[in-house]
This record gives sequence, structure tokens and C-alpha cells, in this order.
Amino acid sequence: MNARIVGHVEAVLLILILLFIPGYAAIMRAQHPAATAASANSAPGANVDSAKIANADTDPGEWLSHGRTYSEQRFSPLDQINTANVKSLGVAWEYRTYSVRGLEATPLVADGVMYITLAWSKVIALDAKTGKELWTYDPKVPGATGRYACCDVVNRGVALWKGAVFVGTLDGRLIKLNAKTGDVVWSIDTVENHMHTYTITGAPRVMNGLVVIGNGGAEYDSRGYVSAFDTDTGKLAWRFHVVPGDPSKPQENAALQAALKTWDTTGKYKFWNIGGGGAPWNSMAYDPQLDLLYFGTGNGNPWNRNLRSPKGGDNLYLSSVVALHARTGEFAWAYQTTPGDTWDFDSTADVVLADLTIDGKLRHVLMHAPKNGFFYVIDRATGKLISAQKFGIVNWAKSIDLKTGRPVENPDARYKEKLTVVYPAATGAHNWQPMTYDPQTGLVYIPAMDAAQPFIGSSSIDYHPHAWNLGIDFAAISDAVLKLIQSGQAPAPAVGFIKAWNPVTQKEAWQVSMGGSWNSGLMSTGGGLLFGGDAYGMFSAYDAKNGKRLWNIDLKTGILAPAMSYTIDGEQYVALLAGWGGAGGLSAFRDPNTALSKYQTNQGRLFVFKLGGRQIVQPLSPEGTPPVDPPAMTAAENAMTAKGFTLYHTTCLVCHGFFAQSEGEVPDLRLAAPEIWSQYDAIVLDGALQDGGMASFKDILSKDDVTAIRAYVLQQSHLAWDQAHPAAGHKP
Repeated sequence: MNARIVGHVEAVLLILILLFIPGYAAIMRAQHPAATAASANSAPGANVDSAKIANADTDPGEWLSHGRTYSEQRFSPLDQINTANVKSLGVAWEYRTYSVRGLEATPLVADGVMYITLAWSKVIALDAKTGKELWTYDPKVPGATGRYACCDVVNRGVALWKGAVFVGTLDGRLIKLNAKTGDVVWSIDTVENHMHTYTITGAPRVMNGLVVIGNGGAEYDSRGYVSAFDTDTGKLAWRFHVVPGDPSKPQENAALQAALKTWDTTGKYKFWNIGGGGAPWNSMAYDPQLDLLYFGTGNGNPWNRNLRSPKGGDNLYLSSVVALHARTGEFAWAYQTTPGDTWDFDSTADVVLADLTIDGKLRHVLMHAPKNGFFYVIDRATGKLISAQKFGIVNWAKSIDLKTGRPVENPDARYKEKLTVVYPAATGAHNWQPMTYDPQTGLVYIPAMDAAQPFIGSSSIDYHPHAWNLGIDFAAISDAVLKLIQSGQAPAPAVGFIKAWNPVTQKEAWQVSMGGSWNSGLMSTGGGLLFGGDAYGMFSAYDAKNGKRLWNIDLKTGILAPAMSYTIDGEQYVALLAGWGGAGGLSAFRDPNTALSKYQTNQGRLFVFKLGGRQIVQPLSPEGTPPVDPPAMTAAENAMTAKGFTLYHTTCLVCHGFFAQSEGEVPDLRLAAPEIWSQYDAIVLDGALQDGGMASFKDILSKDDVTAIRAYVLQQSHLAWDQAHPAAGHKP
């Protein structure tokens, strides 16, 4: 039952009766020692510290950190739900989020309380057994910030530490909340330069009294950095920049001074003026024995290295795994997965720590499967490459040279001003959705994708603050793809898999196909199970040994977030947020099989499962606008559609999709209500809908530009209406 309709009167009466039963309080203290401790310390998770997280296996019924442990393996030792009985798994309770944007967070559970985040960085605390809402916190991120988040207004979760909850907000704040009440303890601005575009979508991590967070913004004009703040005061302890700054000035440290030599500073495009990129927006892991913090870094700004560094160069530390001494932020080592990245091959996919026996020797390793399609096993103390092999379709490089650690590149993949098709796509062979390592099987399970990316580079870049600056000609790409579609030579559609990978032999053990390509993160368990969901809304449990699907349920909403597991009163639960979106959701073409298209809604829900739960999930009522007959086009509007095509695909497609075909997480512009067509100037230039995330674009678009974009979208609206009503035709 939805937590919002619990019978409050009956619950209060029951509590009053129980309080007066002799000995009941003593019985409850004996059965729930964790809850008693939390009460004594005033907040759930009051005893969560580095030792507690590092030794999470001693209390596997809680999930205290983003990947459960500092190693980020996302393996739960719990085995009450297992291969023998998972067929009876069902919904214990659900919580409706009243959101239609992507949900990507991993729930955390401490002392019987669950913490989740929603779109727009909202935080919710729930009773982990019943789903009762305990408190909510809305940081009130300005709606216009949605324009500056390249890949949806998402958030991947919170961090817990000594009775506090830490959350990063889309507009760049880091906030400490009281875990019991949700009250703000402190709030700090992590953005060092508001002249540039920074966001936060990732989950913080906490170790040794420091809370660490990275930032996004490399598609715009950011200079990536990771920051550590004192958990008590919020004071900045250290900050590490990913790429060099102004070459005329001393760099912040020796590592950046060395990195500067790998950048060309003589070109017309001055990368340091608009950041250079490298945003570390997602992955982190921590080794307490080595006191090393590991994180992945993002793409360059612009993507196109011919503009960013025209004489070439590796451009350190873009698209790399970086290790820092956690207490001081001092540089330890870095391994660059894509030297001189020009394809948006972030290394921000999760980094996972494990101990593996390789060639008869126990190795303490870091495992990484970034966008570029290679699976890396790296010595986590030294950063030395141990092995690397392709786990997906890759044509930008033939292999990785184990002696040098460098890719053996295909020179034809470095695009210029003609169409070049590259595998993997910019969304990657594996994106942010977490993989999991199962120490029982010795396998890593990867939410993988096979997709091609067409590139056409620009010969110059017209820099716009707070706008995408990629050095890629998206209008030319869209035109080329459209011609391929019209000629019957459309690129193969993207496909998704779960790939079970042996990190010792660097070979695939098995794979299963998933619905769509943009699917969920994964979790493995001590019960021999692997849990994952897909874009079509199907949540499944697989046998971790062979990939056989043992159970599934249709959640009626596309899934991106990974599952987690916990226990309350000795009973095991599995929890999952369902709500599609992100980079792959925003730009996706309409697929009639996706949950969003099937059910005409992307309303988010948190689902919690247990053995014996209900087996059917009811769809929520759609809230979208049905297709309407668009207004007639004038001759002048017909003449502007070519200009509108170019402007749309250089300004609007990131959120509203190629050819104005939004999947529906944000409005499909072709299906607009009648009154919208007369409000384009107010919406696009004046920001009339900025509170909902549609910011003003008057800094980069003129009134004539908006008129042309409207004409192109209106043309697409007529085409969509004609397809839906073939006998009618559109208006004269």
C-alpha cells in the first residue's frame, strides 16, 4: 500500500496501547538494538564512520554507502532471497515520487531508515519497513538550472556520516542535513567560478571526516575538479583540478605542471579560458589501507581535440582514473584510458576495487569499464596496467598495448569535417549505470551497450558561455543521418546487454539481451542472484552463474537506477527507484516498446520487494498532452524550416531529441497544446517556463532564430499528425 494512505488514527492508537503493555519497551530494545542506539544518539546512522563503512560485511543488513562498501562492488552478502525462492518475490510496498524526470539514486539504509534522492536534488527519508514518509527536503534548485545540466536534472544519491545526510545539488551546493529531521546543518557553494557552468549530479562519499564531491559541466565550459570538505564545519580541506589552468601562471601542483606539457597552448582556441573539461561527475572508490581515493574524469571541452589542442597531445588528465591521497588531496597516480580523447569517452563509469588471483599471485586491483569499450584491470597501489580487453564493439582502437598502457588507435576514427562513424557511441559501451562484482562467481556484470556515433567536426568554435561548446556540427550530423534514413541505410539501432565478464581471463562468461540500450545499474547478492532492470520497465533476477532469468516483474516505468538490498527484523528486502531519463532518455527516438511509450507516462516510483509480496504493479494514469491538430503553416514559415532545422539541432536537441522527437520525459514539442505555439518568444526568450526547467535562451538566440525554430518544429508537428491521421492530411 502507498505510504501516503496509511491509517494514521489506527497507527497512533496502536502505539499508545503498546506503550502501556508491561515490559513491551524492554522487549523492543532487545529486538531492535540498532534503533535504540540511533535514538540514544538522536539520529539514524549516528554510528556511521569510516570503520563502519569499511567493515560493512559485519552488518550486511544495512546499506551505508553508495556502492555499499568503499570498494563499490555492489555485492550484498544477504542470501535469504536466493535462486531457489526468488520466484515468489513481489512488491512489499511502493512510494510514488510525483516526478517525471530520471531517477538514478541508490537508496541508503541505516537504523531502519531509507534515504533517497529524486530529480532536482530532493531528499526523502522513509521508514524502510513500511514506506512511511518521515521527512522531505527540497533544496529549491532554480528551474532554469535545468538548461545547464547536460544530461537531465538527476541525482545519484546521498552520503551518511555520524547522524548526518550529505547531498549535492544540481546548482552546485553541498548540503548537510540532520538524518533524523531533515533540517539543514550547513550549506556551502562548491562552485569556484560562477562565470562558468557547473552542476552536481553525483553522490558524495565520506571518509576520515571529509565529504568529497565532484562536478559536471564539461559539455559547457567547466574546469573539472574534486573537492573535500570538513564534515563538521563545511570548510574546504582540499581541491584537485583535473586539467591545467592558465599556462602563464604557476599550476596548483606538480601533477598539473606535468600535465600542461600534454596540451597545445598555441592554438586560436584557448582551452583555459573556458575550462578545458575533465569533469569528475560520477565515480569514486576508496582504499582505507592505502588511504587512496580513486575517481574517474570526464571528456575535454570542446570534445573536438582539433580545436582544444590542435597540435595533438594526450591532454592529461582527461578521460582518466586518478588516485589521490584522501587525507591531503595530493596526487598519487593517474591512468589515462583515452589519450587525446575526441569522442566524449569519459572515464566516469564506476571504479571497482577487488583482490584477484592473477598468474598465481594475489593482486589488489581496480576494475574499470568506461565508455571507450575496454575493460581495464589496474594495480590500485601503483596505477600500472595489468590487462585490458574489448568488452563491446570498438573501432576507434584495435587493442591496448600492455607495455605502454596506450591504445593502438585507428587513425581513421579521428574525425574532421566529414562524416565519421565511431564505435562506441558518445553514450559509451558502458555509461554511469553501475556494474557489480560478485566475489562468489568471480565475475563482473556490466550494463553494456553497442551503438555507433556519427561525428562531423567543426573547423572553428564560437564560444558561448553557459551553452554547449563541443566543436561538433550537430546540424550537419542530423542532416547526414536523415539522408541515410531516407535512403534506407539507417545506422543499426543501439542495443543493450548484461555482460558477465571474467576480469582474470578478460573474457566474456555470458550475456543476456536487455530491452532497449539505456538500462539500469546492477546488483549481485549472496543468494546467487543478479538484479537489473531495463528501459521497458522490466525488473528481473538472473542466476549469477549463467544468466538464466529466474523472475521478473513489469514496473510500468523505465529503469535506470541500480537495486540495493537490506534487512529489517530479519527479513530481506530489495529496493529500486524506477524513472527513466538521463542522457540516453533525453535524446532517445520514440520506441513503442519502452515503458514510457507503452504507458504514456514516466511517473517515478520507489519499489521495495520481499518474498511473498504482490506480483502485479498497476500503471499510473498518463499525464501527457495528446496529439492535437497543429496550426496551419504560412508560406513564410515554410521558407524558414531549413534555418530552423540547423538552429534546433545546435540548440534544442540535447533535451528535446533529434528531429524534435522527444521520448516524453520532457515535452514532445510536436505535440504541443494550441496555446503553446503562440508563446514561443515568451518561453524561449523570456523564460516563462523556467521554474519547470525551461530556461531562457536569449543569450544565444534572437527573436528571428526562435521564429525559425518554431517553424521547423511546426513542420515536424504536421508530419507527426499526418502519420497519426493518414486519411486527413494537414491543413493548407
